[in-house]
Formats: sequence, structure tokens, C-alpha cells
Amino acid sequence: MTEDDRAALKNVLARCPELDTVAGHVRDFGEILSGRLGARLPAWIEAVDASQLPGLTGFALHLLRDLDAVTAGLTLDWSSGGIEGSVNRIKKIKRQLYGRAGFDLLRKMILFQ
Repeated sequence: MTEDDRAALKNVLARCPELDTVAGHVRDFGEILSGRLGARLPAWIEAVDASQLPGLTGFALHLLRDLDAVTAGLTLDWSSGGIEGSVNRIKKIKRQLYGRAGFDLLRKMILFQ
């Protein structure tokens, strides 16, 4: 951000305390995401819930539905992105061949493409 942008943001946040609170919570959540600090998530959810900001509170409370999975996703280093890409490629091939080819051709397309 340029110096003018920082000054404008500071001016806007000074005029609206709720927006300043939201900005702080969003910055904290960004640190949790970028730093893989999943252990800090429950404390962040409690802080957001205490602030009673409608949109952000709803988001935070929905994270509680599967807190273990969200915490693991924000903590662990592995990803299923490669597998999801392969599944997506196979589904694309199946859509292209739908009704036109049998299993043998589908198998060849998947294995040799």
C-alpha cells in the first residue's frame, strides 16, 4: 500500500469502530492462514464471537461445525491437490466420451493421456 492508501485506510477505520474491529479480526485470520497456526483458531473464534459482528461471527461459528478438520487443514503440510487434479482429469475424459465409447477405450484414454 502507498502512504496515501494507508492514510485513507486509517481515516476510514477511525470513523467506524466496527470496521476497525473487523479489519483486526481479518488480519489475525490471515496470519493464522499464512502461518499455518491452526492451534490459534479456537481463540480467534472466541474473540470474533465476543465482538458480535454479524457476518464475521456467522463465519467463525460455522468453522466450529468441523473444528478438527479445519484445524488440521490450517496446520498440516500435506495437500490432496494432486489427487483432485487427477480425478478432475478423469471426469473430463468420461464426459467427453459419454455414450460413444466402451470401457476399453476409456481405460486407454485415462492411462495413456
